Amino acid sequence: MTISNLLKQRVRYAPYLKKVKEAHELIPLFKNGQYLGWSGFTGVGTPKAVPEALIDHVEKNNLQGKLRFNLFVGASAGPEENRWAEHDMIIKRAPHQVGKPIAKAINQGRIEFFDKHLSMFPQDLTYGFYTRERKDNKILDYTIIEATAIKEDGSIVPGPSVGGSPEFITVSDKVIIEVNTATPSFEGIHDIDMPVNPPFRKPYPYLKVDDKCGVDSIPVDPEKVVAIVESTMRDQVPPNTPSDEMSRAIAGHLVEFFRNEVKHGRLPENLLPLQSGIGNIANAVIEGLAGAQFKHLTVWTEVLQDSFLDLFENGSLDYATATSVRLTEKGFDRAFANWENFKHRLCLRSQVVSNNPEMIRRLGVIAMNTPVEVDIYAHANSTNVNGSRMLNGLGGSADFLRNAKLSIMHAPSARPTKVDPTGISTIVPMASHVDQTEHDLDILVTDQGLADLRGLSPKERAREIIDKCAHPDYQALLTDYLDRSEHYAKKHNCLHEPHMLKNAFKFHTNLAEKGTMKVDSWEPVD
Repeated sequence: MTISNLLKQRVRYAPYLKKVKEAHELIPLFKNGQYLGWSGFTGVGTPKAVPEALIDHVEKNNLQGKLRFNLFVGASAGPEENRWAEHDMIIKRAPHQVGKPIAKAINQGRIEFFDKHLSMFPQDLTYGFYTRERKDNKILDYTIIEATAIKEDGSIVPGPSVGGSPEFITVSDKVIIEVNTATPSFEGIHDIDMPVNPPFRKPYPYLKVDDKCGVDSIPVDPEKVVAIVESTMRDQVPPNTPSDEMSRAIAGHLVEFFRNEVKHGRLPENLLPLQSGIGNIANAVIEGLAGAQFKHLTVWTEVLQDSFLDLFENGSLDYATATSVRLTEKGFDRAFANWENFKHRLCLRSQVVSNNPEMIRRLGVIAMNTPVEVDIYAHANSTNVNGSRMLNGLGGSADFLRNAKLSIMHAPSARPTKVDPTGISTIVPMASHVDQTEHDLDILVTDQGLADLRGLSPKERAREIIDKCAHPDYQALLTDYLDRSEHYAKKHNCLHEPHMLKNAFKFHTNLAEKGTMKVDSWEPVD
């Protein structure tokens, strides 16, 4: 077959050029029930050509539900995993996903999904935890990894994400490399720590965000590499929703809080390394910081979104490290237009390092993430709507919130339903599912205000959260619930964290029955 000049330039290890294949030529390698690893993290840096070829194969041969795989990705993949879900090509999926088709399949029970802290997932895979039932002692049959270049020693230069690729490659029987020639080479911005299992693991040596170990590509045994495929498709990240009055209010409360912490000497003037989750509220908060005139900021996070480019361009941000650069098409265009300047202030690491609990604690990271709901005692639900319906998965929020110097969650105080513009309160009596416990959350902020929960008892936290963060439509209801709970708990000598179990989930049951959390009355409790 003809090899493009651009592919020849990107693949500097000559023996690999003899392994160049078209994606459709690899179809016979894939068998029902195999265990596959994909590169990628939050929808960027994922393989595209081979997954799409497999979809075409399934469609042409009516193999829906007959050619299925156990699929592992560092976090969420791109639109390909949603098309795999639509074609019933996934048996099991971990540890994080994004998209309505795959979430629908999980909630219908067609895909077995298990959630795991992103800092732990790749290493637990290498331990063989998730492939215990295999009789051949293999872990992954194939890893399909996207590269933007291959160095002279055959090592892989990833693209806009690293994720769990180093671990996947080490435990994969065979490796397929997709070299993406539609995007510039990312060579020079990665820093790769290869996995070492206990008891031989050493501490990561990084004392500041721009420290590096100096390995900028992923080593791989060339004998494992069975094919090189040229990919010419860019990552597809949907546009961000523009910030609105609600998200700007949240950002304003946080900026004011940071300024007060600096004033009282609890934070330095350039704050501490920032972490921000993905989503529109997180994006708006970073936009707010971009206009707040903080200087010499640093970032230690898992994902960089478009708004971080504003911090770079206005001189506020000195350096950022992550495991993924999740930019929209316009965001990538902005970054590539100023790539020579941008790439020297950015480092992409493995997710086991970007999300490493000890590193987060060592650096004193300020963590900011968005929950589904938070209860009056500060237990947070990040994953399961009404306790059961999976959204995307935990992601890395708990890695950061459990270990950060400041653990912050931000959310709108209320969300609309079909019958009520404020029908869902983010603040509830009891969280229907708990991902982050009351012990981990320091600051809660909504468009209504900011609750500083540090050092408060549960009853004090509850009053602070209701007064500062609850939507006005729900403040009286929540206060009434708390008053009744305290009355009941006082009589039964359980006043530390009062609840009325008969009423604890009435917000949720009322929502299911009437389309709003505005309960008419509480059940009487003796």
